[in-house]
Amino acid sequence: MSNLSILCDVAPAIASVIGIVCAIVGVGLGIILYKVIATKKIGKSKSNAVKIIEEAYAEAKTIKKESLLEAKEEAQKIKDEANSEAKERRNEIQKSEERLDQREEYVSKKEQSIDTKLEQIEKDRANLDTEKSKIAAAIEEQVKVKEEMLAKLEKISGMSKKEAKDVLIESITEEAKKDAGVLVKRIEDEAKEEAENKAKNIVASAIQRCATDLSSEMTVTSVALPNDEMKGRIIGREGRNIRSIESVTGVELIVDDTPETITISSFDPIRREIARLSLEKLIVDGRIHPTRVEEVVDKATKEVEKTIKEAGENATNDVGIYNLHPELVKVLGRLKYRTSYGQNCLKHSVETALLAGMIAEELGANAAIAKRGGLLHDIGKALDHEIEGTHVTIGVDLTKKYKENPEVIHCIEAHHGNVPFHSIEAIIVQVADAISSSRPGARRESFENYIKRLQQLEEISNSFKGVDKSYAIQAGREVRIIVKPEEISDNDAMFLAKDIAKRIEAEMQYPGQIKVNVIRESRFSDVAK
Repeated sequence: MSNLSILCDVAPAIASVIGIVCAIVGVGLGIILYKVIATKKIGKSKSNAVKIIEEAYAEAKTIKKESLLEAKEEAQKIKDEANSEAKERRNEIQKSEERLDQREEYVSKKEQSIDTKLEQIEKDRANLDTEKSKIAAAIEEQVKVKEEMLAKLEKISGMSKKEAKDVLIESITEEAKKDAGVLVKRIEDEAKEEAENKAKNIVASAIQRCATDLSSEMTVTSVALPNDEMKGRIIGREGRNIRSIESVTGVELIVDDTPETITISSFDPIRREIARLSLEKLIVDGRIHPTRVEEVVDKATKEVEKTIKEAGENATNDVGIYNLHPELVKVLGRLKYRTSYGQNCLKHSVETALLAGMIAEELGANAAIAKRGGLLHDIGKALDHEIEGTHVTIGVDLTKKYKENPEVIHCIEAHHGNVPFHSIEAIIVQVADAISSSRPGARRESFENYIKRLQQLEEISNSFKGVDKSYAIQAGREVRIIVKPEEISDNDAMFLAKDIAKRIEAEMQYPGQIKVNVIRESRFSDVAK
């Protein structure tokens, strides 16, 4: 019993000891397990680190290789650019040398021509000296003959020279007084009847003589590109994009070495403008393919048509004409895209109308007719690329079609002198046209081309047999040819004008038309002694 009591007393202590031992064993096992797990994690971290280092090394090798390739490409690009620039400079130098060679050749020919002319002048001078000597001898001979004849007349008449002169003067004076009185009376009567019309015609003619021509010609338009790579996109694969643009717009696209530029070429200014707008829209949009090209061109065409109508309406409003046929307003607006010698035809027409109106008001003529004729005088130029004939003929036919006033149609028909003037308003329109065209800065043309055209015109005329002299006038719009009357008859003169006109058409390039006038004049003179 005592042992059991002792055991009961000791049991709690044993249990405590056992618990402590178990706790110590658990802690030891935990420490051992933690070390094992930590060892595994350290090994795994080392493995990951080695793997990361290997990947970084491989990536560094790749970056190094790509950098070397990029450096080589950049070096090749720089080399190509340098070669291209050197090639361009060589081409420029070659062109400069060619221009210098042409200039030297021109100067050499000019010197030869001057030497030839100097020789001819010396020959002419020698001939003139000879002729002067002959004329002087003939004058002396005539003086002697005159003195002998006067002596014989005095002897026959029984009067001296002074007496005969006084009798003759007295007789002529009496007769002249009678004729003069009748003539003065008739002139006064005629002057009173024609004073008003005559005054208007004199003033208009004076203005016409003072309005001289001044030479101061475009079938291409340039479109700027953001970069030269855009040229390839516009051309497209195997040229399908550029072919689509050309077929839809009816123009020719010129892609050359000019940096960041494409040239649009067409004789029709409306087509050029539609093509220009379409290209600019395609470049901004960036989507360039045949289907998109057709859509953009359609939109650009509608925009241009709207602009043309607005331009025609603005022109009529500026001039003060509000009852013009709508179709004529549209055709008039097309002149916005038409130039003549660099001068905008629509602005020129408005300017001509305003000038004609002011002149007509000053002269007391019909200002409304003059304005209308001035505004429509060049309307045929809007359609001369589509209809055969001169712009005058086209303008007359167009205004007749839309029932325009006959006086206005006459102003259009006569503004280049193709028909006789039947009204003062037609003369005023011609004068206003010349003033607007000839004012400084209105028109431009290469001076050398202008001189060459005039020289060629005179050379063609002078090459025909029987031509004495020829003169190119009115800035090359007319050539006047004086023929030798002993070699060319009136009938021959008519055929000569036709032959010269055909030759000019075949060999020359010129804007508008050239009038050929052949003049045959016979003069007979004598001397009263």
